[in-house]
Amino acid sequence: MTEPLAPARNARRSLWVERAVLVAILLVAAALRVHGIGFGLPALNDPDEPLFMMTAVEMLRNQSLNPGWFGHPGTITLYSLALVMLGVAGLGLATGRFDGAEGFVAAVYADPAILFVPARGMIAACGVLCVLLTWRLGRRLGGPRVGLIAAAILAVNAVHVQYSQVIRTDIQASVFMLLGLLAALQIQRTGKLRAYLFAGLAVGLGVATKWPAAAIALSPGAAGLWRIGKGHRGIGRLALFGAVALATLIVASPYLLLDYQTVLQNLAGEARPAHPGQSGQGFLDNLGWYAANPLLHSLGAAGLALAAAGTILLAWRRPRVAIAILPGIAACAAILCFQALRWDRWVVPLLPFLAIAAAYALRLLSNLIRRRSGRRLRWLEPVAALLLGVPMLQATLADTHARLHDTRQIASDWLRAHAPPGSSVLVEHAALDLLHGGWRLKFPLGSAGCIDAHAALAGRIRYTQVERLRSDSPVIDLGHVDADQLESCRADYAIFTHYDRYAAQHRYASQLARYRALSRGGLVRAVIRPAEGLRAGPTVYIVELGPKR
Repeated sequence: MTEPLAPARNARRSLWVERAVLVAILLVAAALRVHGIGFGLPALNDPDEPLFMMTAVEMLRNQSLNPGWFGHPGTITLYSLALVMLGVAGLGLATGRFDGAEGFVAAVYADPAILFVPARGMIAACGVLCVLLTWRLGRRLGGPRVGLIAAAILAVNAVHVQYSQVIRTDIQASVFMLLGLLAALQIQRTGKLRAYLFAGLAVGLGVATKWPAAAIALSPGAAGLWRIGKGHRGIGRLALFGAVALATLIVASPYLLLDYQTVLQNLAGEARPAHPGQSGQGFLDNLGWYAANPLLHSLGAAGLALAAAGTILLAWRRPRVAIAILPGIAACAAILCFQALRWDRWVVPLLPFLAIAAAYALRLLSNLIRRRSGRRLRWLEPVAALLLGVPMLQATLADTHARLHDTRQIASDWLRAHAPPGSSVLVEHAALDLLHGGWRLKFPLGSAGCIDAHAALAGRIRYTQVERLRSDSPVIDLGHVDADQLESCRADYAIFTHYDRYAAQHRYASQLARYRALSRGGLVRAVIRPAEGLRAGPTVYIVELGPKR
């Protein structure tokens, strides 16, 4: 009587073990994304973080749902940030920490961490959700062990952890892209109406977060076409999927239509053919760059090889499943490689699939070893995953340590030790950690020359002002200050964080000339360089400037 119950007990035991391991993986993922999440603060090392936050602040200030910027388009992220700000403000006002709305604004300008840490926490939570969805997708593609190994790989991936701590759209867009892939798989398997509807919602929200998420629409589309090719009805449902995706995009980001002129202007500004230090060299060169830099660094040589093998094996051994997954992923990869620019963060949406592909290859390799040895070797995948994951974890911890010891914060420490109060200091990054040191800070801002940082913050400078003054320049730095405004940047000390961008490339002679003209006759007091695993950030030059010559 008890024997028929044994398989059921074993299945329940396996399910509980899987859930326990999954919870452990998610806890590790959360811990890695929370550890060091306040890096740099109160300085803002990432150049786009303050722009996202300023845009969300302006929405609240104007009591408007119009972000006024659609470069990514970033609408979902901006709305999420606005909600985080409302939550922080509401909690602070309810507990008496802030004395009214003006007190809240003043506190945030004095200490940006009040808002930036919760906002980064929201992105980190999306990063953990990506790990959970990767487990779910991997489980459906290759079983429980594939799902768990894939989730573990993504949990400790250095690039994924890094951008789970930064206020950007990449991680949040990845959530919707993963949901779109899960829906595509459901369409291929069942063809149910709700799968088409869910796919439309996921794609629409993904595009409202980041434009390239539109590539994932190819996966539900391919799955639906496959079913039609097999004689199933589905043309109407496929059309409904497209309609729901478009309607979701418009509902989630209505100002894409209502403010279409700004949309066109922002898209033109984002489509830059070159960027200092980030210009691509064509499809094959970009492909090699992504493989040799962010992917090799975060996956390791073994992980990258397994991911490549797993992609091929998945297409060969499970072509029906591959039809629902690979079209969107391949389109994402192609978009990256065809771009005129290249950024390591652009691989973020590919990382969950690469983790699944690596786990799938590892599972097949383990099965092959078992067949050859004739032994069960249940420990094989866990041990192999551990051997694969430890170097990835080490890379992640080293990167986190380096972010907490950024060259820009080291430069601030040097200034505190050597520059007397009352000195004027030119800074190229958002060095809010220097605001209360008694120095007169100058910041380069395009056609305005170098502005007084204290006055700009006291006047609650707006994002629209920044965009107008930067005149569509790719970077806000001394190299893009109008030449006739260069003397407004003269100071006792200068902290150059972008100089190396231009010194390494011939095409930026005019930008480099501005640095050399301003620093002529000056003395380089310190050069602070990044070091892998020790210090992150750009090479920083601290120059004691001389008088005009």
